[in-house]
Amino acid sequence: MAMKESRKVFIGGTGKSGIAAAKMILEMGGEALLYNSDENTDAGNVLSSFKETDKVELVTGELRPVHLRGVHLAVLSPGIPLSADFINVLDRAKIPVIGELELAYQASKGSLAAITGTNGKTTTTAIVGEIFKTFFDDVHVVGNIGNPFSAEALSTTDESVTVVEVSSFMLETINDFRPHVSAILNITPDHLDRHLSMSNYVRCKKAIAMNQTESDYIVLNYSDTILREFGESKELKPEVIWFSSKEEPKGNGLYLLDGDIFIKENDSVTKLINVSELNLLGTHNYENVMAAAAVGLKMGVPVDNIRKALKAFKAVEHRIEFVRERCKVKYYNDSKGTNPDAAIQALNAMPGPTLLIAGGYDKHSEYDEWVKLFKGKVKKLVLIGQTRDKINECCKKYGFDEVSYAEDMNEAVKTCASYADEGDYVLLSPACASWGMFKDYEERGRIFKECVMAL
Repeated sequence: MAMKESRKVFIGGTGKSGIAAAKMILEMGGEALLYNSDENTDAGNVLSSFKETDKVELVTGELRPVHLRGVHLAVLSPGIPLSADFINVLDRAKIPVIGELELAYQASKGSLAAITGTNGKTTTTAIVGEIFKTFFDDVHVVGNIGNPFSAEALSTTDESVTVVEVSSFMLETINDFRPHVSAILNITPDHLDRHLSMSNYVRCKKAIAMNQTESDYIVLNYSDTILREFGESKELKPEVIWFSSKEEPKGNGLYLLDGDIFIKENDSVTKLINVSELNLLGTHNYENVMAAAAVGLKMGVPVDNIRKALKAFKAVEHRIEFVRERCKVKYYNDSKGTNPDAAIQALNAMPGPTLLIAGGYDKHSEYDEWVKLFKGKVKKLVLIGQTRDKINECCKKYGFDEVSYAEDMNEAVKTCASYADEGDYVLLSPACASWGMFKDYEERGRIFKECVMAL
C-alpha cells in the first residue's frame, strides 16, 4: 500500500493490534490518528508506546467529523464490530474501512498461510510455525497467536514465509487478503453476541477463501458437516485438501486410522506418524496435527521435516497445558477453551475422573451438549463468573448436581483440590470468555497456574 508522507490514517482501537497498526503506518511515512470510544482511556499509557517525534494523536469519547480532517483510510482492530456507533461517522465522511489484517497483508511480502476455525487455531498455527522453521529461513508466526500481523509485515521479504491465525472478527474486514494455503479447522456456534446469527458467523469464516484462485489450496475438516458441504461446492476455487479423524476422505488429504495418521495423495498412501509419538492429548489435537501437516505439505515442506516437527511439538500455553502433579492429582490449564465446543474437546481429553472449573463472560452460548458429558466424567463442577447461574440451570436440566460456586480462581482451585482423590484430574476449561473477571484468557490461565503452584 503506497503511503505518502502527508497521508493520515484513522486507527480504531488502542490495544495491541491498534498500536501495531499505528506504528506500521508511521514507519511507512504516514500519520496515525488513534481512537478509543472510552473517554476514560489512559492517554499517557497509550501514547507511551510512541516516540515524542511520532506523528500520532489520540481521540477518545465521541468521534466527530472534525476529528477526521485529512484522514484517507480507517483501520479497525479485530475487537471492534462494524456495528460500532463511530463507524457511521466514518461512512458519512466516505472514508474506506479495512481491518488490521488487511492493512498488514497489503504491506507484506513472501508466501502466506492462514488458519481459522472455531477451535484449535492457536495450536494449529503454532504447529505450522514449527513445521515451517524446519525448512524455511525466514518464518513469521503472527495474528491471534501473539504478535499482530502488522507488527511484522514490513520486515517480511520475498523469501519470507508467514502463517497467520485469523479470527472471524479479522475476516469481517478483508478486501484483497489472499493466502496461498488457507485452513478452516471446524465451525461450531461462537461469538453469536457479535455476529448475531450462525449464518453470519459461517460467512465470515468462509471469507478466508474468497480471494483464493485455482493455484491455491484450502485445508478443510472432512468430518465437519458445514465444511464438507463447502468443500464439495462449486463456489470454491482453491484445491481442497481434507483431514479427518473419523474416516478416509474421498479426495486428497490426511486421515487417522487406528492411531496412525496417513497422507493420501492421488491414491498413494503414506504413513506420517503414530499419535503415540506426539506430545498432545485428544482427538481434536490429532485433527490440529493433520491440518498443520496439510498446510506444511502444500507450502512445500518435505514429509520428513514435518514428521520431525510434529514429534518435537509440545502443547501451547493455556490449551490443555499440563501444570503440575500434586498428591497424584494432575492439573491442566485450558483457559483457551472459551466456548462449549472447545471445553468438550478438553474434557474428552482427560483420561480419568475430572474436577472442572468453568464459567465466565456470557457470549450467548448454549451449554447442553457440554453438560450432557458430565455424568460419569465430571466428579465436581466449580463455577465462577457471570454465567454460573445459567450453566447451573443447564446442569439441573440433565440431572447433574455436583456443582459448587467460587468467588475467584483461588477459591475454585482450592475447592477442586479438596475434593480430588489420587488419579483424578483438575481441569480449567471455562467454556466462556474471560472478560469481567480477567483481562483475557491468558491472564485467567496464568492466575490458575499460580493458584495451582501455591497449593
